[in-house]
Amino acid sequence: MRDTRESRLLLVLLIAIAFALITVDIRGGQDSPVDGARQAAATVFGPIENGVSSAVDPVGNAVAAIRDSGDRHDRIAQLEHDNAALKAKLGSDDRDRSRLKQLDKMIRVAGEGQYGIKGAEVIAIGAAQGFSWTVTIDVGANDGVKRDMTVLNGDGLVGRVTTVGPNTATVLLANDPDFTVGTRMEATDELGFASGQGDRPLRVELLNGKAKIKKGDRLITFGSQADKPFVPGVPVGVVSRVDPSGGDLTRTLYVKPFVSFTRLDIVGVVVEAPDKDPRDTVLPPKSKPTPTPTVTVTVTPSESAPVDGDES
Repeated sequence: MRDTRESRLLLVLLIAIAFALITVDIRGGQDSPVDGARQAAATVFGPIENGVSSAVDPVGNAVAAIRDSGDRHDRIAQLEHDNAALKAKLGSDDRDRSRLKQLDKMIRVAGEGQYGIKGAEVIAIGAAQGFSWTVTIDVGANDGVKRDMTVLNGDGLVGRVTTVGPNTATVLLANDPDFTVGTRMEATDELGFASGQGDRPLRVELLNGKAKIKKGDRLITFGSQADKPFVPGVPVGVVSRVDPSGGDLTRTLYVKPFVSFTRLDIVGVVVEAPDKDPRDTVLPPKSKPTPTPTVTVTVTPSESAPVDGDES
């Protein structure tokens, strides 16, 4: 197309329409009038993204085994069995070792929280229908995945499912500015709401403006009614900074997430919530501070200098 006045006007018009649709979508939430278009896009583009990522992959086969795991009581034993079989088949490739480590950690989280999960792989970054912090995963409606399900990995909370196609789904990451999750402080049970800030720490507003919080305290998900979109007990992050109280009704914290949102690979969609709140049990053990070695210096006195007039 030549650069004419008409082409420039058409471009401006298309951009205006795009921003208008984004605004309508955000304000509409779950009842967004463009949700049908999003699902249609997921149906069309999902198989393409899935196909691009479907090269022969032994770790991918193990993740597929997680999708077909049995009932709650047999699930963890089955996952451990599948994982052991996978280790025997894999070579010494660094990437395979890294993904096995991710798989091991996710199995531990699922076991300790008693979450029923569908294993998945991240196959695309971003979404064709928006500008959010999102990823596409290779499970969808055919795997029992539904909108507003919690997504986690071996480190903690990844996000929630927003759009579901037959074989793929879109996950809104926890660091997205439109993302909000209820949180609970470890041990003290102080409640709050965490919001994403892109590549900056999560911002958390505690309901108690006088809460005693310090750097290094940890947070987990509080859980939602009927466990959607969030199940309880999923690790969220560690407090990195606390704003002065100042007599406000709420208290503002800044939290470093456990999850690295730029290095996502293997994740799990929680398709079955735990029978009871796991509380703090899913949090990793706290690392013990490394003691600082103490060095004692002993000074050996030198021989005394001769006194004036004293010759040896």
